[in-house]
This record gives sequence, structure tokens and C-alpha cells, in this order.
Amino acid sequence: MMEEEVSRCQIQEWYPRFKSTSIKTIIHNLPESFIHYLLDDSGPLLLPLSISNDDPLPNRIHKPEEQQDYTISSDESDNELEQTPPPSFPELESQINESIKTLGGAIFPKLNWSSPKDAAWISPNGSLKCSSFNEIVLLLKSSDSLVHDLCHAYDSCVNCNITRPAKFFLALRKWYPSFNPAMEFRCFVHNRMLVGISQREVTGFYPNLVEKKHDIETVIKNFYMNNVSMKFESESYTFDVYVKKDETVKVLDFNPWCAFTLPLLFAWEELELEGQNGEFEFRIVENRTGVWPGLKTAVPYDYLDTSEGSGWDQFLKNADNELRRQTGLADVL
Repeated sequence: MMEEEVSRCQIQEWYPRFKSTSIKTIIHNLPESFIHYLLDDSGPLLLPLSISNDDPLPNRIHKPEEQQDYTISSDESDNELEQTPPPSFPELESQINESIKTLGGAIFPKLNWSSPKDAAWISPNGSLKCSSFNEIVLLLKSSDSLVHDLCHAYDSCVNCNITRPAKFFLALRKWYPSFNPAMEFRCFVHNRMLVGISQREVTGFYPNLVEKKHDIETVIKNFYMNNVSMKFESESYTFDVYVKKDETVKVLDFNPWCAFTLPLLFAWEELELEGQNGEFEFRIVENRTGVWPGLKTAVPYDYLDTSEGSGWDQFLKNADNELRRQTGLADVL
């Protein structure tokens, strides 16, 4: 994989070209001091001192009597903790809070490539929904998956001399309460040919997808041909879309082919073969026995380590073997 293929998938790179067919987003350039703050894990988790009186998190996190609820335990004494000056980013906070208002009062955050999905559990509402600067910071600071963006985005590239982008960005994406995860799909493009589509939420069975599968396939294929194929420069990549009730399609994200991108209901070898043979397949969870077992955890499927030899890799292989065994028995019966 080449450096430019990874770089093209940064939201600040692709969003301006796909703005009309994506969800409303405002992108902010992050100062290097804020990046250093995100990467600093040497002490307790302290949120920035807020300039706003409307944000409940700063007051709670900096009250000594409540600090234990919002800090990572350390060996420092209470006296040392009280002497730790809280970080502050007043200009950035002001800009972001203004953008949140512009976007209707609620957003979900994303860095250059990734959202802090693995940290949703720590949010007051248990999701990525944020209505203030410090709610965003709490998610970013608590996320392990964002370390990829900050430190390892180019690890899969050949002949690459960089380890991180020159600048980092924070994308504020409008929050839609009616968003239905069943209607999100990952599309796989190999040598500029759409070779596969996978249900994005693989931990659930949605009967309406079975009924609408053909129609969904048609609208996504049309969307790719009319809105994506000639506008995205890479030869091979993936993109995520959301299909609305009126069959309008919105592009949500772009990711590199292979690398750190999960193939979901496919294997990369299958997708490569389909690309070579000029084939296409649309996969969804067809019944309850096809649901990926054991993935209803605090960590989203996208951020599990499923690499060869990992614990989850072996678990998923065992689960797949068991599913095949049960399916075989059902066919016999």
C-alpha cells in the first residue's frame, strides 16, 4: 500500500469533494499542543479547564471530592493532584462549541481517519453524541483506537518515511437521532470495480434487510457509479454508506484496501479473488444463526484485534466452525 492511498482516506481530504452526498460536517485544524495532550498518559485523566459555564464536565472533573470518578488511578498523592495545572485550549474550545451550535447542538467526533467508538462507554449518554468541547475531549482522551491515527496510520505502507500526518484535524459530524445502524454498509472497490458490499453492523440480524436486499444493492451500485467511481482517486479502497428510508445514499467514510480496514462479512482473500474474476457479492446476516457471536462488548467489532494468531482470531475461527457445524446439522435434519 502506498502512502497516498492512506492519505486520501483522511476526512479533510475526501469530504470537500463529497460534501453534497455526505452528512454535514465541520472540520477544525488541531494545534500541536492539543495532540501532545491527547498522547500524554503520564498522569491522571484531566479534562481541560473550560471557558464555558454551561459545560458540567469541567466542574465535576476538577472538584477534588469528585475527581476520583473522572481520573485514572495513580500513585500521586491528593496534594500532588491538586497542584497539577489543568490543560486549557480556550481558542479551540470556543471554535468547536460554535460549530456544535451550527450543527444543531449535537455532533459525533472523528479525527483524520477514526472515531473514538471504543470509548463510547465512558460518555454520559453511552454513545458518541457530544454537545460540548469537553464531552468530545473525554472521548478522544479515553480512546485507544485513536492512537492509530496519532501514531500508526502509515505502518502498512511500503517505502514510506513518515509515521504520522503533518497536521491533525477534528471533524464534527452532525448527530442524527434517527440513524439506524442496520442501514449502514461497507463497499469494497478493487481496481475501480465494486466487488462487494457488506452489512456494517455484523452483530445483529435485521429481517427488513433480507426483504430489501435487492433494492439496497441497486441503489448502492447506482450511487457508486454516479457519485464515487470517478471522484475518488485510488484504484482499490473501501467506502461506507448509509441508505435512508427514501433510498437516498450518504457516504460516511473512506478506508484503504486491506491495511487496518476490516472486511466484515468477507475475507480479504475472497474480495481479491472476486476482483480478479470480475464478480460481485452483497452479504448481509441472513438469519439469526449468522450473527457474529460474542461481539456484543464495550469494544466495537471494528476495533478488535482480529489479526492472525490473536485471541479474537482464534475465537472467531472456533465460532465459525461451530456455526458451520450447526448449519450442517440443520441441513441434515
